[in-house]
Amino acid sequence: MISHTMYNMVMSKSEAKAYRGVGMEGPIATWYAKITKTDRSFGAIADAIAAAVPTGGRVLEVAPGPGYLAIELAKRGLRVSAVDISNAFVRMVGENAREAGVEIDVRHGNASALPFTDAAFDYVVCRAAFKNFADPLGALNEAHRVLARGGVASIIDLRKEATRDEIRAEVDTMKLSRWNALWTRWTFRWILLGRAYTVEATHALVAQSAFGAGDIRTDGVGFELRATKR
Repeated sequence: MISHTMYNMVMSKSEAKAYRGVGMEGPIATWYAKITKTDRSFGAIADAIAAAVPTGGRVLEVAPGPGYLAIELAKRGLRVSAVDISNAFVRMVGENAREAGVEIDVRHGNASALPFTDAAFDYVVCRAAFKNFADPLGALNEAHRVLARGGVASIIDLRKEATRDEIRAEVDTMKLSRWNALWTRWTFRWILLGRAYTVEATHALVAQSAFGAGDIRTDGVGFELRATKR
């Protein structure tokens, strides 16, 4: 479990910037956009969110990357906003949305200081980015703030307990070239797992947040945390 003391020690080293690790700009952002473009999970996630909110519901994606999930959400008639710390991704979301013929309100900003008013959304989703946040507790509290009462936050990410075989199976589903598959498996194992949270640590974080509690489901290499604003 993460104690307040341990959390404060981590924050004192990382509060100077909004993310952990190398920033997703330039060639790194372009590479990430390329390897995630064929991910089939975006449609399924968008379907589940569309079924959980009212028609025309307000959805915020935090750290959307190139915007593939945000676009799928907009295609389902939802009012979609997105916020990312990466200037490259903010630009990509705008370009990809225009190409797809949908409207997304995309802004540059920090997950722990969201540029939106209180109770502005029915649903907040963050996929594959939570482990990179320098202030994960602040990000959870901000998600709680911008949600309307009864709204849901969904955090989908890699779990630290993922095995080498599970990582290999996950990368195989991505249908990458041999080189990209090798590089992606290496990135999962030696970089991303080091930043990822265990299920226990995730429970501890949400318990400290304004949500107070949440449900966690595991699937393959990942987990989904769902927390409701009571």
